[in-house]
Amino acid sequence: MATVTDGQTRGRTSRQKGTATANKALATVLSDAGCSYASLALRVNELGRRQGVDSGYDKASVTRWLQGQQPRGTTPELIAAVLAERLGRALTPADLGFQPEQQRPVVGRALAYGEDVAETLHTLAELGSTDISRRSLLGSVPFVAGALANPQREWLLWLLESPEAGGILSVSPALADGGPVEQVHAMIALFDQMDNHYGGGGVRTSIVHYLATEVVPLLQRRGTPPPQQRRLYAAAARLAAMAGWSSYDAGEYGLAQRYMTQGLRLCAEGRDRVLGGQILAGLSHLATSLGRPDEGVALARAGIATAQGSGSPLGLMRLHAMAARGHAAQGRAREAGQSLGAAERELAASRGPEQESAWVRYLDHHYLEAESALCFRDLGQAGAAERTARASVTANADRRRRQAISRSVLATAHLQQDRLDEAIGAATQALDTLSAVHSERSIQALRDFRHRLDPYRGEPAVREFERRSRGVLGAVA
Repeated sequence: MATVTDGQTRGRTSRQKGTATANKALATVLSDAGCSYASLALRVNELGRRQGVDSGYDKASVTRWLQGQQPRGTTPELIAAVLAERLGRALTPADLGFQPEQQRPVVGRALAYGEDVAETLHTLAELGSTDISRRSLLGSVPFVAGALANPQREWLLWLLESPEAGGILSVSPALADGGPVEQVHAMIALFDQMDNHYGGGGVRTSIVHYLATEVVPLLQRRGTPPPQQRRLYAAAARLAAMAGWSSYDAGEYGLAQRYMTQGLRLCAEGRDRVLGGQILAGLSHLATSLGRPDEGVALARAGIATAQGSGSPLGLMRLHAMAARGHAAQGRAREAGQSLGAAERELAASRGPEQESAWVRYLDHHYLEAESALCFRDLGQAGAAERTARASVTANADRRRRQAISRSVLATAHLQQDRLDEAIGAATQALDTLSAVHSERSIQALRDFRHRLDPYRGEPAVREFERRSRGVLGAVA
């Protein structure tokens, strides 16, 4: 985890002493947001920790920013994200009077759902190449909740206004002609297999490289027949979504948001509403996990509107499950129950995976069990969480990431019922699973359990678990 302290900027500040001017733009936005110095610093620290940056800002730090100090690293973007939350509109560091980092303009562009698909392809290629070959220049990329409104709005407007959106509900990805579309789908299948077995962190770089250097140039090539071009766009959208999910799994939350956003734009060119709904489900999962369950519910609802009438009950099942996750994270038991009920009805309505889009054939009742277990955990419904988590663990022996997460939920369910020994046992099994899978999502689920052990730290079994887990989960905060 990167660490940023106010002291890191003091050398730079002293060199600039006498030249810094008051940051009037930041002062204006801070006033409009009704945000105190202390609450801004606290929220920047909190948001940074969620995204892998350990900072120690306080109200004195905010005073220095207002006096003209330029914070280092991604802090200007975190400040913009916090104030965007307060105001309900997107903000950039430049809006707050901070100087942009000239080497990273693609980071800002990739947050937007662009009208020109050629520009989208250029953005994806640049983001991918910078991500892989010039990682030190890209640096840490923050998740920006305030930027989620733009892709939702633009996608839903396209859905309402484009004749093609209503006419072609879901393009079949299969095209057994030995051509480029089939080759891309063969690679997607391979990446899926690797992701399920080893976690997204282990395959992320390969996905990004293939998307940026092989698939984007295919789409930029002239003369491809329109039907094949549409299928290529849908396949590229799927790869961009996979790049997003694997980035999420590697703890690269800001990159996950950007790859998924660009994937949604490509999905419009592919005219695939099932896939569009699934990308919105991914963004929903990301938002809820990063402490914005309100945005998670909004994104799931946009996905439901997208997938309705697409002939994909399994896709709708996942979206209702994502809405349930957002409601549960907010403690809204009634709404979460309604969404889980809707997910169960869609699951029952499916005629089987072979009758569904290839993008959602992996979804089944075991998937819903795993997501339901997380909802019940967050709602404090320990008995239901134990039952569904145990079923998920049993069913997912070959899916290590899902099994690790469900074991962590099972451990929490035991703890919520004051069964400490069973809780430690389940958590230890989750820890053992994590030795074979590279998944930040799995690690976060087990960290959540470890945090809940705070009242029991005097117990020898807890101290031993904390000692054993330190190498995987990091030191106890």
